[in-house]
Amino acid sequence: MLDTLPLEGKTALVTGGAARLGAMSARFLHAAGAHLVIHYRSSSDAARLLQSELEAQRPHSVTLLQGDLLETATLPHLVERALEATGRLDILLNNASNYFPTPLGEVTESDWQQLFGVNAKAPFFLSQAAAPALREHQGCIINMVDIHAERPNPGYPVYCMAKAANAMMVKALALELAPEIRVNGVAPGAILWPKGAEGQQSKIRSLPRIPLGRAGEPEQIAKSVLFLATNSYVTGQIIAVDGGRTIQQ
Repeated sequence: MLDTLPLEGKTALVTGGAARLGAMSARFLHAAGAHLVIHYRSSSDAARLLQSELEAQRPHSVTLLQGDLLETATLPHLVERALEATGRLDILLNNASNYFPTPLGEVTESDWQQLFGVNAKAPFFLSQAAAPALREHQGCIINMVDIHAERPNPGYPVYCMAKAANAMMVKALALELAPEIRVNGVAPGAILWPKGAEGQQSKIRSLPRIPLGRAGEPEQIAKSVLFLATNSYVTGQIIAVDGGRTIQQ
């Protein structure tokens, strides 16, 4: 039988945890008993609202950290500040991401640096900085990958390449950090679309190619994050939560 609160007494650091999939994953980890350290870059209002929501359920259970993940030198300080909250770190959820089109022929070096910086470089160096603390408590790292790490999304080559690096990071770090630290990933499919016309067009293109015939919900991603946070015999795996999209031709 599972414990009622399987993460009680544990601390989870969630990057980009103020909104969207990060916020939903944070809610599930918190409901399982974890103290949350929620990192955000510019979503201060959303971060405070989420903190208020969760602390209404369990006082003094959420710590907020602001920081720019593109500033690599500051990443160890994020880990240090997270440790100040409870003195331990058990879960690192590398959720923060950026996503924008990069049509071939128009890609700039700045585009490359932003997409690789947030989707690949920052998760790697943050994981490296967090490893000593995670090792102390047999902790885990969970990366938010993307099904387009396997299948390129037209118009988004640099994003797809960065997420492919993120996916390989899961497997490489799982090998490097075993047996003390588990490393896994979740690869969302059609869950949330960009706002506006671009998102509507993406939705029209995607839905007919999903075997289950419908989009997913953020809660389904969060359930997979919680599964990976609590199952101590899974490492080096990436769970595609995509309604079967990756098996469709």
